[in-house]
Amino acid sequence: MQQGDDSRGRKRRPVAVALRDDRPGTDAPAITATGRGAFAEKILEIAFANGIPVREDADLAEILGALEEESRVPVGALAAVTEILSYVYRLNRRFPPEETAGAGEP
Repeated sequence: MQQGDDSRGRKRRPVAVALRDDRPGTDAPAITATGRGAFAEKILEIAFANGIPVREDADLAEILGALEEESRVPVGALAAVTEILSYVYRLNRRFPPEETAGAGEP
């Protein structure tokens, strides 16, 4: 998720993007939800409530937030997404499923 001021000093609305990685080694991850403002907050609420790790990357959120749901992550963003998925996989091995709720970086 990202927020803050834009280049003109205006307040930016928060952005959140949810990804699905079906199977490593196949197609690129798919975008399952994107949202700005209150909808971004709802995406985060659902993620935390379900123990889904969250990672903050403002630039990546802007890029992926502009894409349509169910589209695949573009090649130019794969390196950043791969790094985030690696982080999620490491968390999943470190904590039993019931202990991951709220884990991660907002």
